[in-house]
Amino acid sequence: MSDDPVLIEDKIEKIIDMYQNKEGILIQLLLDIQRELNWIPFKAIKRISEKLRIPVSQIYRVASFYTGLSLKPRGRHLVRVCAGTACYVRGGTRILDSIENKLEIKSGETTKNKVFSLETVNCLGCCALGPVIEIDGQYFGKLNSEKIDKLLKNYN
Repeated sequence: MSDDPVLIEDKIEKIIDMYQNKEGILIQLLLDIQRELNWIPFKAIKRISEKLRIPVSQIYRVASFYTGLSLKPRGRHLVRVCAGTACYVRGGTRILDSIENKLEIKSGETTKNKVFSLETVNCLGCCALGPVIEIDGQYFGKLNSEKIDKLLKNYN
């Protein structure tokens, strides 16, 4: 993804234009911007408000509610670590520590090279496989530090 502001604004405009004169499209519009840019910049929210006459507060409320949407830049790969009870009991905190050390970031941060973003979630719904992580929608369970190293190398 290019960081060229003009290119980013052009992409935002094209996406918004696809939804001109349509109702009930806000979530899909935000998802499309997220998919294209890996996050939703405030200038996109402001532009949506101007072009589609939706209050900024309403757009922000929707964008900040859904965990699939991000209001800050994310890396190419999103790593989510389960912090639910089953994963916690089976060593989920060690897995989180291992990933944080390997990527040199804390949960909620993105690597400097914008390859990885790391988040913790309350549950991934795979309790029997704990500890579990999700990378770009793919689930990996029964993890240990050695498996984490191998997994992350596949995404560099």
